[in-house]
Amino acid sequence: MRGGGRAVSVIIAVTDPLDPRIAPFREVRDRDIVGRRGGFIAEGEVVLNVLARSRLHRARALLISQARIERLSALIGAFPSDLPVYSAGQGVMDAIVGFPIHRGVLAVGRRAAGPSAEALLASSPPRAVVLALFGVSNHDNMGGIFRNAAAFGVHGVLLDGACCDPLYRKAIRVSVGAALTVPFAKLAPGEDAIDLLTRHGFSALALTPSATASLAQLAPPKRAAVLLGAEGPGLPAAVLGRARAIAIPMAGAFDSLNVATTSGIVLHHLAMARREDAPGGGGSPDRA
Repeated sequence: MRGGGRAVSVIIAVTDPLDPRIAPFREVRDRDIVGRRGGFIAEGEVVLNVLARSRLHRARALLISQARIERLSALIGAFPSDLPVYSAGQGVMDAIVGFPIHRGVLAVGRRAAGPSAEALLASSPPRAVVLALFGVSNHDNMGGIFRNAAAFGVHGVLLDGACCDPLYRKAIRVSVGAALTVPFAKLAPGEDAIDLLTRHGFSALALTPSATASLAQLAPPKRAAVLLGAEGPGLPAAVLGRARAIAIPMAGAFDSLNVATTSGIVLHHLAMARREDAPGGGGSPDRA
């Protein structure tokens, strides 16, 4: 088989769901819950295209429905030619993963060794935006936040210990692969996020409906850290009390937004402000 004008992996046919060669793909949902020891599952053509180009993470193997092999030859060709590519009929594939896998396109990936929170902030350019998440445990929200982070040029994301894994299969899918391209780091137990951000010159902007300062009047600092908490409880009091509180104006008495939606509004505001501040104005916002 050839793709993109070069030889690509030999397709390995699988007819037995218990074939040991495809063990990493077996019972996807159950194994996602308990963790994959340095691995992750990526699902869907769009996400695999991102994985093929990712500078952070690498694929270990592909599993693709027989019916889609020819149409996806270019995608397969985007991966290294020595990457194992398995193919199975739809029934066998469903039995392997443990549920009807309609997209018919999966990869097992290997996580890159992520930076420390200190290293991630230290690598930020002079003008940068980072996100700091506290208690965001919903995978849909996590994926949406990473999608927005990629769209608006966020340099990286900090996660406290209560956040869910951005490389959980559903989070990657909702992020349309952005979780594979935006760097993130977990705060160490007991690590003081506000102190860390301050030492690296970041102004902490805490999003909360109780704030009196409005996002509309915010003049973005050169280095901004957008702090977001879980829906309901919001940001921890110890964090909120040491940051600049910002609210998004809403109609009437309504004061609730989905946390992923909030991230998109705030990051768009910061990106547009950076564009206006750029020499000549109206240029593209800095890409961190």
